[in-house]
Amino acid sequence: MTENGGRVNGRGRSGRSTVSVRTGSPVLIGRAAELDTLATAIAGFPSVAFVEGEAGVGKTRLVAELVNGLRAGEDRDGDEGDDAWIAVGYCQPLSDPFPYGVIFECLRACGDRIAEPSAVTGALRPYLPELADRLPPPPDPLGDPAAERHRLFRAVRDLLAALGRAVLVIEDVHWADDGTRQLLRFVMSNPPPGLSLVVTFRREDLPADAPLGRAFRPPPGTTAAHLVLGPLDTEAVRGLVGAILGGRTVPAGFAEILRQRTAGIPFVVEEMTYSLRDLDGGVRFDGAAARRLLDNVEVPALLREAMAERMHALPAAARSLAEAAAVLGVPATAALLSEVAGAGDHEQVTRLLDGAVLVETAENEYGYRHALAQRAVYDALPGPYRQDLHLRALRALARRDPPPLVRLAAHAKHAGLLADWLRHSEDAADASVVAGDASTAIDLLCATVADPSVPAADVNRLATKLCQHALTGLHHDGVITQIERLLSDARLSDMVRGEVRLWLGLLLVRRTGEMDRGRAHIELAIGSLRDHPARWLRGMAVLALPYLGTTPIAESHAWLDEVDEALAELPPGALRTSLLANTVGARLIAGEPRARDRIALLPAPSEPGDTEQTRELARSHCNLADACSWIGDYPHAWEHLHIGLTLATQAGAPYVIGTAEATRIRLDWLAGAWDGLEERAERMAQTYTYLLPVASELQLVLGWLATVRGDWDRAEACYQATRMSQPDSAIIPVANAATGGMVTMLLDRGDVAAACAHADRGAALLRRKGLWVWAGDLAPQAVEAFLAGGRDDDARTLVADLRAGLAGLHAPLAAAALDACRAQLARAAGDPAAARLFASAIRRHERLGLPYRTARLTERAARGEPADAEVLGELARSYEKLGAPIDAARCRHLVRGTGAATPSRRGRRGYGNELSPRERDVARLLAGGRTNREIAQALFLSRRTVEEHVANILRKLNVASRNEVHL
Repeated sequence: MTENGGRVNGRGRSGRSTVSVRTGSPVLIGRAAELDTLATAIAGFPSVAFVEGEAGVGKTRLVAELVNGLRAGEDRDGDEGDDAWIAVGYCQPLSDPFPYGVIFECLRACGDRIAEPSAVTGALRPYLPELADRLPPPPDPLGDPAAERHRLFRAVRDLLAALGRAVLVIEDVHWADDGTRQLLRFVMSNPPPGLSLVVTFRREDLPADAPLGRAFRPPPGTTAAHLVLGPLDTEAVRGLVGAILGGRTVPAGFAEILRQRTAGIPFVVEEMTYSLRDLDGGVRFDGAAARRLLDNVEVPALLREAMAERMHALPAAARSLAEAAAVLGVPATAALLSEVAGAGDHEQVTRLLDGAVLVETAENEYGYRHALAQRAVYDALPGPYRQDLHLRALRALARRDPPPLVRLAAHAKHAGLLADWLRHSEDAADASVVAGDASTAIDLLCATVADPSVPAADVNRLATKLCQHALTGLHHDGVITQIERLLSDARLSDMVRGEVRLWLGLLLVRRTGEMDRGRAHIELAIGSLRDHPARWLRGMAVLALPYLGTTPIAESHAWLDEVDEALAELPPGALRTSLLANTVGARLIAGEPRARDRIALLPAPSEPGDTEQTRELARSHCNLADACSWIGDYPHAWEHLHIGLTLATQAGAPYVIGTAEATRIRLDWLAGAWDGLEERAERMAQTYTYLLPVASELQLVLGWLATVRGDWDRAEACYQATRMSQPDSAIIPVANAATGGMVTMLLDRGDVAAACAHADRGAALLRRKGLWVWAGDLAPQAVEAFLAGGRDDDARTLVADLRAGLAGLHAPLAAAALDACRAQLARAAGDPAAARLFASAIRRHERLGLPYRTARLTERAARGEPADAEVLGELARSYEKLGAPIDAARCRHLVRGTGAATPSRRGRRGYGNELSPRERDVARLLAGGRTNREIAQALFLSRRTVEEHVANILRKLNVASRNEVHL
């Protein structure tokens, strides 16, 4: 450490110092089978168990769990006569370890357990003065060192026998002196009947091939076990991180990234998790942020010291190869390692493998076990030597065909070759985009434009590329920050600055909470780009999108008309397709009846085009799919979605793919394809956290799913995450649908006043926008709320506005919703036409392929006077099939109210130890933290019935409390 507390990396590279408490995982993760095997082995005394594994893999934690379990068992039993004597000794990496030292350290505390020691145990008095009053007098000297050693070995074995039941754990026997290993072999060759020995070791650090010096075969009657601990898998890494962070839910995607970075070694996982927490104030689990943090986290001090110790123990030639591997950063052949190191041969590579410094990651390719080990060695290299190694790596890799451009760029930068770095970075970025990896291109170009030594001409060219790729790919916080910095960069020309401002605006309108700022940047950019028609039109086409914020549709139409006028003068190409992607989709989502005619202006999907043209055509069809899905033209939505996804995959357009997948998830919800839908939506939400058009749509679907499952707290959180309460910076169809979902959820909870308040806000937003084609996801719910709240006039006004607003527009979903609204009004007024209107609305929703909404409408119709018990019973089964237990429970409750028999949910007489369907409904709500009263309310059950179900669930899942219930 430096005097001011700053950390010094290896030979002078300083970094920040952090102090944090390391508590480790509060529970043992991923080792249940190994612990069970070990416990079983030592229970069959006499026994010997070897626990093998590389550094940090969890040997110590495993045996500690074993020992703690044994001691806890003794405490519970309370019968001291049956207690085992337990001792744990640790071998130390000393240059000249004291002979038998670890054995004597264990035995010095066994005095209270000694019973009738044999005369030969007196030979231990000089070594164990603490036991002098418990041991016989020392025997006379023998005068022969070999005989003295044999008597000492016998004395140790006899003393262990005098302890009765004993468990002796010797940790890190690879560091033991040769005498200790011989003594352990002697004892276990004829073990005391009550002794269980547990030995841990690292094979790569053994001075011989076996932990006890030579191959050891336990004698007959001795239980033996040999455990080899391997790395944790992704699920175990996920559990370990969650346990360290106090039970926080860790996404599987983050856990997989962390497993790759740490090779699944528990110690490295723990240290990296703590470093992430210290660095970020709370680990962020979204994919992009996780990767950046994991790539930049400090190497833990203990790991850095361990690698330094390994490196210092290597001969010079082997160390040079290891340093070359650290600079190369990826697995390499022995020939490449030798070329970069300027020394070494296959014998030295073998030495590195034997010492576990390197591992063979693929056939004939060698690298570090995990990224942190590589960085620990890299950070320790002196600057000039490190630079020279990068130069050698650059020359060696430049001869490859094809050249690894990304690696060449990195080595050129670290070698101090500015021109080569820029050339390789730009080439690598271009190649990455062609390969569909826009994220790599973005990272490469961000680094170049951020460097103050890059000339102005290069910055202007690279900044434009960066912005274009950022729109195509999945950018992160750092990209937007870098682009914002470019606006004040004196190296940019006025024209490029205007372009950068436009691109920044385009990025910001996608970003949660930044829509207003994005529109402001676009409007400023348009004013400075009159002489650059392509960019000027691109900006206007975005301002024309009707679904961004609360801008009235009349203003959007004005922009659309201006762009369409310019479109007539443009030749076929990527720019024309790009503008059509916005304008055609905008007119279609606004319900213009002739909008579909304009689709013919797009190139045919089969027409050849360059990558940019294909990418824009993909965006066009995905926009059309989204537009069709919001107005209720579902067959065309699926058709455009298929075309768009196919083209986007061909062209490599991650953002376009993301928007299309979000549309597909919403379409699957609407079509009733709910199996696995929640997992898909959550997985995508981790990747697209900050991209508002994608993230808000996913949150909408998650809110819908939570509502039908009775998880109302989560439903509300998901709906609010769509920015439904901040419509000025929301995707309006999504916010509108979320408001409808909130109204439904509040009505299901019986909170009519709150439902009406949300209905008021939703209706006001529809009127402000002037776009009633999006009312299909809100109007029926709002009318239901108004009628439930005794606000019949407000319900009639809303329906009248909806009827007028749909005049002359193509909006199948809103038209079907209008029928549903009219049916509700007729029912409330006692109009006999209500049945006919409900039947019409039900048929229209059935034709649209909306099973859940059809079921809700059918239920509304069946709840007349008198209620139709047969229809409600069938609906309960339909809801169950869909996966809507709250709706099913409500229907069963209504059937009971008619006096008819409640429809059975059981397909067989008993469920044994499996949860019944009703118990599974209760368990799902239990896992969500709901109280018995809340569960009873949601499922229309009595509190006593819920209590019985909870008791059955705890018994069947074999858990002690409701907090342990997870589904």
